[in-house]
Amino acid sequence: MKIAIVNDMPLAVETLRRALLFAPQHEIVWIAGDGAEAIHRCATQTPDLVLMDLLMPVMDGVEATRQIMAQSPCAILLVTDDSERNMRRVFEAMGHGALDVVNTPALGTGSVAEAAAPLLRKIQNIGWLIGRGETLAGPVLPAKPTKAVQRLVAIGASAGGPAALAELLQGIPPGFPAAMVLVQHVDQVFAAGMADWLTQTSGVPVRLARNGEPPQPGTALLAGTNQHICLLKNGHLAYTSEPSDYSAYRPSIDLFFESVAKHWRSQAVGVLLTGMGRDGAKGLKQMRERGFLTIAQDQQSSAVYGMPKAAAGLGAATEIHSLREIAPRLLEFFT
Repeated sequence: MKIAIVNDMPLAVETLRRALLFAPQHEIVWIAGDGAEAIHRCATQTPDLVLMDLLMPVMDGVEATRQIMAQSPCAILLVTDDSERNMRRVFEAMGHGALDVVNTPALGTGSVAEAAAPLLRKIQNIGWLIGRGETLAGPVLPAKPTKAVQRLVAIGASAGGPAALAELLQGIPPGFPAAMVLVQHVDQVFAAGMADWLTQTSGVPVRLARNGEPPQPGTALLAGTNQHICLLKNGHLAYTSEPSDYSAYRPSIDLFFESVAKHWRSQAVGVLLTGMGRDGAKGLKQMRERGFLTIAQDQQSSAVYGMPKAAAGLGAATEIHSLREIAPRLLEFFT
């Protein structure tokens, strides 16, 4: 891939250069020292992937991401010294279309190859996602006696997803009669922080889905590991490492939607939001063929019109709506 680096720290730039030497198939095409310069360089020479710092003079990575995705869209991977401390900025940038985040490799503290591995893994995943190129699940929890869930909303999102999910959930009132399961392309390191952020931003209780629990009305469950999440025949959720080659990104939206189509026995709605690539489109089509209502976000309100476009092209979406129309449509459907 043709890769650009946006970072104002010479040491960080050199660190990224050294890390990329372990993957000679990639080429550094240019380097920018701030977000404003990156916008100009992307307009004149759009790379396959931008490694974007968050904190820079002149213009930070959040605003640069917003403008690049609006003017010269390409894949953006956030690379920062302390992603957990900058979590709010991370989700703001992802809301504008950044695909993922990784800490800057800490070279000089051990094996250089091991330090570079997380960055290179993210780059490889993005390469698969754009066509250029495990953590064990927790123990299964015993099922608690719960009232059978009759209604389910399955939601998938990728680039631009955090902000889109927050806006959608803001339209969900207390007492919403359906359970919600959210599958967002995000590393498990940031999943808990994202759940907290969505709760604070939307007012809807959002927490990580536990292995072996059923979906629950009144709470949105977010897929929370680097494994896939699926619905089992008994109606409970489970994390699984298989199929290992199912999707460039974990968790796979397609796999979850397909499991809903196969095993859910009552009312369900599939919703596919903004995102790069095609993940979710095939699964959404299976949900439609099963007779469920399926909704894709429209182009105008999508930060990245990739996954919803793929769904529309496959005829997977029963309906196409702007982001602000989706929550009212769900309320209408379940009343």
